[in-house]
Amino acid sequence: MTFPLAERVQRIKPSPTLAISARADALEASGKPIINLSVGEPDFDTPDFIKDAAIQAIRDGRTRYTAVDGIQPLKQAIVRKFSKDNHLDYALNQVLVSCGAKHSIFNALIAILQPQDEVIIPAPYWVSYPDMVLLAEGQPVIVKTDFSQHFKLTPAQLEAAITPKTRILILNSPSNPTGQAYHRDELQALGDVLLRHPQVMVISDDIYEQHLWNHTPYVNLLNVTPALYDRCLVVNGVSKTYAMTGWRIGYAAGPAPLIAAMKKAQSQSTSNPCSIAQYAALAALEGDQGCVANMTAAYRQRHDFLVGELNTLPGVECLPSDGTFYAFPRVQALFNPERGMTDLAFAECLLDKLDIAIVPGSAFGAPEHIRICYTTSMEQLVEAVKRLRQWL
Repeated sequence: MTFPLAERVQRIKPSPTLAISARADALEASGKPIINLSVGEPDFDTPDFIKDAAIQAIRDGRTRYTAVDGIQPLKQAIVRKFSKDNHLDYALNQVLVSCGAKHSIFNALIAILQPQDEVIIPAPYWVSYPDMVLLAEGQPVIVKTDFSQHFKLTPAQLEAAITPKTRILILNSPSNPTGQAYHRDELQALGDVLLRHPQVMVISDDIYEQHLWNHTPYVNLLNVTPALYDRCLVVNGVSKTYAMTGWRIGYAAGPAPLIAAMKKAQSQSTSNPCSIAQYAALAALEGDQGCVANMTAAYRQRHDFLVGELNTLPGVECLPSDGTFYAFPRVQALFNPERGMTDLAFAECLLDKLDIAIVPGSAFGAPEHIRICYTTSMEQLVEAVKRLRQWL
């Protein structure tokens, strides 16, 4: 029997990063010496003080439903975080805690978009943006950026992409997959364009904010264009910053009517995020931030080694990243389309021949590239470069 499925589900695809990581994990479990550079997940353990807070929450019986939008102490900590780190002021009714930053973005898309409303997404993009827009019955408008512009959307490109149907611009800085961050002048120029188009909302995905080493201190779009305050949603979370990917806590702050609509959508889907994880996130935001600085320093050390080595390999070009834990080298010179060597085939080749898992650039809308995630030991990175150099 053929069971009919909704068209909205059939128009999207599974996450390619999770699929590749799952295959790499299966190969590793079978005994192969896989070096997994595919999944964007810190290799550090969640700091002990955060785990201790979760254990204490269990002992204190914090195991019941919470408010849909999160416990008040966590929301207060988020308000303080935005004020201290980002110089942005929000009230409690302007904050929503969700099951990860992805959930926050999905809630916003569901709350804002009408069928066929357009969402501008600069490419390279995080793999989930276009598919989440499609699930919300919107239309992704992909704007291609390239190596020469450091993969950053220009004001002219933004202006050209805006139509009467445009409802949202998604801006991710520092970026997954490129590691590039917009600096103040670039954000100001984009803000000037947006001011001319009052129907356009902005979703600012700041999830990698704390793992930044260039263009510091971190600058948000609202810091340079505060007039966009009433039509900008700022999204963040604890997953990347505190090595808490599995805890599934993200948060968003923005206009109170939008947050209320997102809360309504969340109330009929997941309801509240995990109560224990919320208390862990509270400890993360309120505790010693030295762990974040230590992780960022390690990422930068790995970045400096990896990007330096990649740029000595024949046919490989790689821009230095401003932050995150990603490198996004251009490897098109190694492809042979006549023999079927695309970025997908290249990724398969690395996994089959070298036991190295990476993600092909087409997953991010940039098939000339591959994404390498350096959330692994320096020893593993040295070995990966050695294998790649010998093979090339």
